[in-house]
Amino acid sequence: MSKSYAILPCNGLDKLAGSLSREIALRIAEQTGSEIICPTFYRVSDVLYNKVAAEKPLLVIDGCGTRCAGKLATEKALKVAAKINVAEESKKYNIKLGSSLRLGENELRLCDLLVNNILKDELEDKAGQEVKDTVLMPAEIDYEIYQKDKFVFRLPKEGFYFNENDCWAYVVGNKARIGVTDYVQKSLSDIMFFTPPEIGSEIEQFGEAGAIESGKAVFEIICPVSGVVTAINDELLDYPEYINDNPYEKGWIAELELTDFESDKELLLQFEEYVKIMKRKVDEFHV
Repeated sequence: MSKSYAILPCNGLDKLAGSLSREIALRIAEQTGSEIICPTFYRVSDVLYNKVAAEKPLLVIDGCGTRCAGKLATEKALKVAAKINVAEESKKYNIKLGSSLRLGENELRLCDLLVNNILKDELEDKAGQEVKDTVLMPAEIDYEIYQKDKFVFRLPKEGFYFNENDCWAYVVGNKARIGVTDYVQKSLSDIMFFTPPEIGSEIEQFGEAGAIESGKAVFEIICPVSGVVTAINDELLDYPEYINDNPYEKGWIAELELTDFESDKELLLQFEEYVKIMKRKVDEFHV
């Protein structure tokens, strides 16, 4: 028998993706003996569901980019075993969702696909994904500090590569973690939205690897290296402000399996070269 979950679905019943999330949750519950957590009731009174959430692996089903179910799981400090996002899965399978709240042929086909994946245990195992794909970063990073007025800009001194677009890559073997520099987050001010690259997508050096947005501007992340996206920092979906806190550590963007790093690094800058560019930009910095 397939794994029995505690299921936390989207509660956006005013949207088709929310209705589809509910249908997926119902089918899984019926076929596996899983228990559904009502997100509305759980938000205001969690006593009823705390036991099931603790005893069974938690499956989060989000409907759209708002990720209300995922955010609720974070608020309640729940350990997520697996998760899906209906809107992202529809793009993955190239299935266009309709505009009605009623489930049509396309929606039911997507529902069948996703339920089958769950029953076959083909969902992403979050803990396993982190072990498999996470680039081992330094325990401590030595930063160069450059200050202008009240603003402090940090730059890692060792092990990082940079491009002139103010993005960085930390390379370990055939994998790299990428992100933006302190100059970017200071320039944007409070970052409110994170649009990640798609896992499995192939990005060429200097291609777009997602975007971040503040009230000031949208910043396209220009990938320093070429490769296939193997992981994203999904915590940024709920907490994009982590980039403001520290863009080199908990505010990283994505990880890639490299395809041509020997060629890529010829067009990258190391600390000694990029720090000069950063300081020049900081000196011209306008809040």
